[in-house]
Amino acid sequence: MARPYVSAPSAWKTLWKSIDWQIVYEKVHRQQVGIAKAAQEGRWGKVNSLQGILVRSRCARLLAVRRVTTNKGKRTPGVDGVLWNTPRKKIEAAMSLSPNGYKPSPLKRTYVPKKNGKRRPLGIPTMKDRAVQALFKMALEPVAETLADRNSYGFRPRRSTADALSQCFIVLAKKDSPTWIWEADIEACFDNISHDWMLENIPMDKGILRKWLKAGYIEGNVLYPTEKGTPQGGLISPVLANMVLDGLEETARNAVPKRIVRRSTRSKVHVIRYADDFLITAHSRELLEEKIIPAVVAFLKERGLNISAEKSKITDIKTGFKFLGASIRKYGTAGKFLIRPSKDNLLSFIEETREYIRSHLWLKTEHLIHQLNSRIRGWTNYFRPLCSSRAFRKLDSEIFNALWIWARRRHDSKGHRWVAKRYFHTHRKGLWVFFAPSKDKAGRPCRLKLVKASCTTIRRHVKIRAGANVFNPDHADYFAVRRQDQRRARQADYKRRKQWEREEAWEHAA
Repeated sequence: MARPYVSAPSAWKTLWKSIDWQIVYEKVHRQQVGIAKAAQEGRWGKVNSLQGILVRSRCARLLAVRRVTTNKGKRTPGVDGVLWNTPRKKIEAAMSLSPNGYKPSPLKRTYVPKKNGKRRPLGIPTMKDRAVQALFKMALEPVAETLADRNSYGFRPRRSTADALSQCFIVLAKKDSPTWIWEADIEACFDNISHDWMLENIPMDKGILRKWLKAGYIEGNVLYPTEKGTPQGGLISPVLANMVLDGLEETARNAVPKRIVRRSTRSKVHVIRYADDFLITAHSRELLEEKIIPAVVAFLKERGLNISAEKSKITDIKTGFKFLGASIRKYGTAGKFLIRPSKDNLLSFIEETREYIRSHLWLKTEHLIHQLNSRIRGWTNYFRPLCSSRAFRKLDSEIFNALWIWARRRHDSKGHRWVAKRYFHTHRKGLWVFFAPSKDKAGRPCRLKLVKASCTTIRRHVKIRAGANVFNPDHADYFAVRRQDQRRARQADYKRRKQWEREEAWEHAA
């Protein structure tokens, strides 16, 4: 990549903005398709050759720099304190990015709190290390997708928690579905993965991988070595963790010998995995305890991993279980199958929202509505494919009560009717709506209203095909149609929301 002879900041900015990212993405994707095809054919020598070409290509380097400078961590530096926050730094970084002579810096250790009161360790790489990881992730991801388990949904392109929950419905909703579920969780998965296993089995540049794994981390100005695990916080860590756990589905199925049990019994063994959380179903508790669990424990032990006894248990479908924030259970003698937002998740979100309202007593009303709308839309969009109507009504009720207390505290000398008239109005369907006077883009007076969770339309999620691969040209039409359907659904939601806002807008002042 030739060095551009520019000096003015505006010239660097123009040069960076002039890059056609669509062409860059298409060129990188074509190279990834070639890697996936070679992996599918088992031509590992060609896989290594194509990976080497990809990580040294100009388009891949530009795309790697763009990804690390546009994600959420773009303002979080590593141990060197360097940020790529100008067009000049981005272009110079793309030009200098190369695996030749590369030596990673130690990670900056930080901690984030967990719901159980413990802290999760995170390792923050430098910007250069993140870009190199993004570069090799582009080369490794086609192989990972080709070899991935069919029902693995975490940290994979075009897959989400909604797909995992939809698979739960497909597997467990029928009358003759399996009735016993092993809820399993791997203890400190990212921290305990065996380095030796990864160096022997991950199909990528072994020298680069060894440098990442052995880079160590800095905490309190002290350098600590890393003897196992892959750091949470690295761009390539989720792909590595998925490749370590791939094969779990086949192990669970093969643990049930074909000659010992009936075909119907064997067909009830299913594995649904999202990152390091997974479920395994079976027709009996004994089959799980005697055959499947020992085989899975041995599979994980080979990779340096152990099952968390605290978070893992065997449960009956009539008792129900929790998975990815949802409560999954069959109710009554008829066995009605429902997937709902879990009670703990709902109460936790209500408490967080209530605390936010309580701690922002003197925030401008319109700013409070903007913040609450963002939170409510995010939570309801996550749970809208489920049986969530009751939870949405409960959420609206609790938020209304919290906002009423908030409004009364702001005007403790005013009466109830005055407060209600200032902050609330009645929707034509009889719903109380929290609002603030505002102006639209044309400068006309209007009402900025709080989103009602109960007005969210429940829309069932169409699960992705188990064997679909974004790097397989044969599946390109399928993904194109799927993207088009999702775009239409988003547009319908947007039009429905705008129509509701227009119905409640103030008339233009005469």
